[in-house]
Amino acid sequence: MIEKYWEKYKDAIPYVVFGVLTTLLNIVLFGFLDKSLGWNYQIANVVAYFASVLFAYITNKLWVFKSHAPSFTELLREIFLFFLFRAGSWVFDQGTMTIGISLLHANAMITKVFANVIVIALNYIFSKFFIFRTKKKYDKEV
Repeated sequence: MIEKYWEKYKDAIPYVVFGVLTTLLNIVLFGFLDKSLGWNYQIANVVAYFASVLFAYITNKLWVFKSHAPSFTELLREIFLFFLFRAGSWVFDQGTMTIGISLLHANAMITKVFANVIVIALNYIFSKFFIFRTKKKYDKEV
């Protein structure tokens, strides 16, 4: 039974594990920069988001989707798409932070956690279906 579920969710389970670690890195680094160092929350959010995207790329490539780009061109495509889609989800994250904190005067950490829940779901969809496609999936589309 465990093997059946593992086979069915073999991408989703490690994604959740590394997604939690990525989210923790993002939130902890944001909190440190925002509260401990007194940085502007928008700058702290950009730095925390960028650091977590680097961590996410490495973990997603190596351990979640086990991507082995067959050529240098394919590797560059993968990197470009990863950062492009993450830039898109960052826009959502930054927008949520600005609306939540500046307009609604919500708690920064609660707003950050809320934004991250949505961002995790978006990023999984982007990674699974657009970025770390297997060669077999890629060949079908060409």
